[in-house]
Amino acid sequence: MVDLSIDFCGVKFENPTVLASGVLGVTAASLKNVVKNGAGGVTTKSIWLEEHPGHVNPTMFGTEHYFINAVGLSDAGFGKAKDETFPEYLEDKPAPIIANIVAGKIEDFGELAEKISGLNPDIIEVNISCPNVEDEFGKPFACSIVDAAGVTEVVRAKTKKPVIIKLSPNVPNIGEIAKACADKGADGFCAVNTIGPGMAVDIDVRMPILKNKVGGVSGPGMKPIAVKCVYDVFKATGLPIVGTGGVLTGEDAIEMMMVGARLVGMGTMVYYREIEGFAKVAEEMAAWCDKNGVKNLEEIIGCVE
Repeated sequence: MVDLSIDFCGVKFENPTVLASGVLGVTAASLKNVVKNGAGGVTTKSIWLEEHPGHVNPTMFGTEHYFINAVGLSDAGFGKAKDETFPEYLEDKPAPIIANIVAGKIEDFGELAEKISGLNPDIIEVNISCPNVEDEFGKPFACSIVDAAGVTEVVRAKTKKPVIIKLSPNVPNIGEIAKACADKGADGFCAVNTIGPGMAVDIDVRMPILKNKVGGVSGPGMKPIAVKCVYDVFKATGLPIVGTGGVLTGEDAIEMMMVGARLVGMGTMVYYREIEGFAKVAEEMAAWCDKNGVKNLEEIIGCVE
């Protein structure tokens, strides 16, 4: 039998499947339910210092080919994470928890990283790459080498927890940006956030489907882009990566690991396969490994040249 356990930045995951940020991660109960249904770890929704309302509904729409969302990083703020989410989840922690943080200013990332560290997450994921809040905050930090490195440096100075940077696919050279973050102390990466923003139109009413008009695109159609991004980040840095974007099956997850991912984040997979999909993906990974004589996932991580 294959060993599906993975060490990621010194944290052990029973299997590589991880709930991506923004999906089913509103409460401690929902996070625990994801683990109950087979996930090796969970990532919280993006946490702000203060309450952030996000966008007005409708905020999500999906087809068999893609999913588009403009939730707008809605969150109740650090206070809720401190008083509810983390105490309740950590009371009988079923799997590692990654705290995703977001801010509109570079200095706020540092303050929030310090506060979040006090809640004792296993890893801090720094979201600098959301593509559907440009009207509010301007171009994502992930689209600038200087800004991405600047956020990394500020966060690194405020915490001893492992720090991973969530990168954007909407850049000419993601490897270059990853290297700049690595040079400023990043321990790893989440690659990648959604592509876009994109738009979908209801042709019967001649209007955009999303209230925000545009949103980040995920789902099956973006997997080849995500795979290439993970490959580029791994080649540029060699650091641990949570590969995410269009992963629906165990075979998709194996593909991500072959280009350098150590963990595989899944979000819109839940839309297509429901929450039980985490266990199914792990089972499909194990079946592929058994069929191909792979005893340990370390054998395939980054094997594609």
